[in-house]
Amino acid sequence: MASAIMHICVAKKMNDKLHVDEKMLLLGSIAPDLSKQVGESKEQSHFLPSPKDPSPDILSFLEKYKNDLHHPFLLGYFIHLYTDKLWIEEILKNRLFQNSVRLLDGTIASFKSEELNNLIYNDYSNLNIDLIDYFNLDLSLFYEKFPLPKIEMSEIPVSKLPILIEKMGVIIENSERKKTYVFDTPMIIHFIEYAAEKILQAIEEYQIHY
Repeated sequence: MASAIMHICVAKKMNDKLHVDEKMLLLGSIAPDLSKQVGESKEQSHFLPSPKDPSPDILSFLEKYKNDLHHPFLLGYFIHLYTDKLWIEEILKNRLFQNSVRLLDGTIASFKSEELNNLIYNDYSNLNIDLIDYFNLDLSLFYEKFPLPKIEMSEIPVSKLPILIEKMGVIIENSERKKTYVFDTPMIIHFIEYAAEKILQAIEEYQIHY
């Protein structure tokens, strides 16, 4: 899955054209990851077709929530799922293989599953500051009191969103610029801008009213 900061950047980039409540949109753009923080399966929160398929089923989400996407929170949720779909199907498939990964220098390196996950998530953390600066993110969402969306979802416990907000604040506070091994800043910026345009096109194609 894409990193939380990447999700926020995609949503913010899209809002240059959407012009909806940005804080609510950004909150929705990380909301599916609440499942991890409360010990629940992401199969439900991310609309996964099966335990072995990590790519969200966008049509299943739209079947349930398409008529509610005028709410910026749910629109942000949609953006999260679509971003993950693009990240998994168009980026990770070209860099991740069974217990191995293509590094920035082009070499293929083998790792145990846990080591590989740590390598990728360390890259995510080490890129946060660059992305925050480049996209000029307003991070007040994670440090100021903010009303929760009045939304009922069976996929996540909306009332527990403060847990995710607090976790994000800690992640941002602890972010540092360090060497990355699988992804670099230009690569991620390109993906974010590509994803924003791709999802804006999807909003038109699916005739989503926001």
